[in-house]
Amino acid sequence: MPGVVMTPDNIRSRKLPVVTNVVIAVAAFAIAAAIVLGLDIGNWVLVAVFGAAFYLIGLSVVAGRIEGKRAARNRTMKALIYTACVLAVLPLISVIWTLVTKGLARFDADFFGSSMNNIGARDANGGAYHAIIGTLEQVGLATLMAVPVGVLGAIYLVEYGRGKFAGTVRFFVDVMTGVPSIVAGLFVYTFWVLGVSPIFNDGRPQASGFAAAMALAVLMLPTVVRSTEEMLRLVPGPLREGSYALGVPQWKTILRVVLPTALPGIVTGIMLAVARAAGETAPVLLAAGGLAAINFNPFEGGQSSLALFVYQQAGDGSKFAPDRAWTAALTLVALVLILTVAAKLLARRNKLSR
Repeated sequence: MPGVVMTPDNIRSRKLPVVTNVVIAVAAFAIAAAIVLGLDIGNWVLVAVFGAAFYLIGLSVVAGRIEGKRAARNRTMKALIYTACVLAVLPLISVIWTLVTKGLARFDADFFGSSMNNIGARDANGGAYHAIIGTLEQVGLATLMAVPVGVLGAIYLVEYGRGKFAGTVRFFVDVMTGVPSIVAGLFVYTFWVLGVSPIFNDGRPQASGFAAAMALAVLMLPTVVRSTEEMLRLVPGPLREGSYALGVPQWKTILRVVLPTALPGIVTGIMLAVARAAGETAPVLLAAGGLAAINFNPFEGGQSSLALFVYQQAGDGSKFAPDRAWTAALTLVALVLILTVAAKLLARRNKLSR
């Protein structure tokens, strides 16, 4: 512009040096550590929270004096986003670190090859083989019951559902999403264990892994329906229209076009439901009884699960019980992780997704 002399200050705006940013962060966390640890009001997690707050305040003040208010607000909001991300990850890292460090104490062959049958409070041995078997069988049966019904229900709601009946189905699915797990366990205990099982057991109620699987299926069903419904709605409409234009019937369009397109998201929703079922304690305690011995038959006799095993060992008075509880918790997390990775790989290699 005429009459304006271009200088380096006009051309280049002032920026906060990286060294200054680092100094602010170090000073903020040092002050937070002095306050939290000096007053003995918390641990390093509280230090991280206070340090992040002090860092944002200090950054806003210093950046405002160097870069100006507008640039300082932009820098502060960006730092707030990064800080929130770090704070969100810290609890996950803490949980994983605690599980690994404490769970390796009993990560041995005896733990994975024996049960708690005839193990007393002074016995250092005993393992979770019976609980691992119970978890795999119960979650497997629950998946076989919940996934087909949930996926077909979601297909109906997205592709066919119209009118009051579809609205009623959505309403009850939403209600079931918030049902406490112990309510599902009580329902199956009353219906199956007390009502149906005596017919096949000479009039005596009998807890079983299958009963626990039914309770877990009740908990899995709404998650499968809602996640599958959302994934099916994300499939672009032109894909369906192109298939219909070629004369392909609706059922084949759903099978060959819609489902393969939404398959990765559907698998993710199913694995979320599986993870929830694997971590439930109350339904297994009510419906399966929590047997300490090995039982490969889920249709006869009680069973345990890893989540129930963790609960029982955490409340046990034996000095050896906490190590078993931590190792079982690590095993449960590793099992869910392995199943999730395997399901993802199978979904990618499935011919429906090509």
